[in-house]
Amino acid sequence: MFTGLVQLVGTLGARRPGPQQQTLVIEARLEARDRVLGASVAINGVCLTVTESDADQFAVDAAFETLQRTTLGDLAVGAALNLEPALRVGDALGGHLVSGHVDGVGRVRSVEARGDAREIWVDVPPELMRFCAAKGSICIEGTSLTVNEIDAKGLSVGLVPHTLQATTLHALAAGAGVNLEVDQIARYVARLLDHRADVAAAPGLSVDDLLEAGYLDPGEGRR
Repeated sequence: MFTGLVQLVGTLGARRPGPQQQTLVIEARLEARDRVLGASVAINGVCLTVTESDADQFAVDAAFETLQRTTLGDLAVGAALNLEPALRVGDALGGHLVSGHVDGVGRVRSVEARGDAREIWVDVPPELMRFCAAKGSICIEGTSLTVNEIDAKGLSVGLVPHTLQATTLHALAAGAGVNLEVDQIARYVARLLDHRADVAAAPGLSVDDLLEAGYLDPGEGRR
């Protein structure tokens, strides 16, 4: 689990191609406890597992599904990356609960300066819009943000100066793809409502059903 609070910005140092995945080498000085073999690190919002590391860099394997369904497959060597080590029990939850499982890729519609801050509109895949609500949470490129507004195609967020300085989001421009993870609470509420609707729509038992199943005597069923 993660919080969407980016801890540092690293650099994609190299790609090592493999038959079904790529090994990504990330240049970043993570603390030793955060880069041990098997540790989880969110990279632009994608949870990946450390396979090797030293003081100056670490490596992760990104499978074909990850490369196809996130922005990681399109990044060039030298690209800046938002990094967050996994949340530990007892750590402050300053953002919101983030799993690191990207739900889809959005597209930046516009970027507009608001004094020292910026307003960004992102077009969201239609199947994810039902999970987005004004004043709710959204994770964009691994960064926990509050939704300001929504419309038929997407949502807007505000980036304060600290976020612009501490993450890669200052470099976003119209047309850029961004990893999106919707709020987990919204996801579960939607699933419960879907299940409730499915149950309500299911046909109920009739007397004929009970008779056919042998639960009623034919004479009993028609009284």
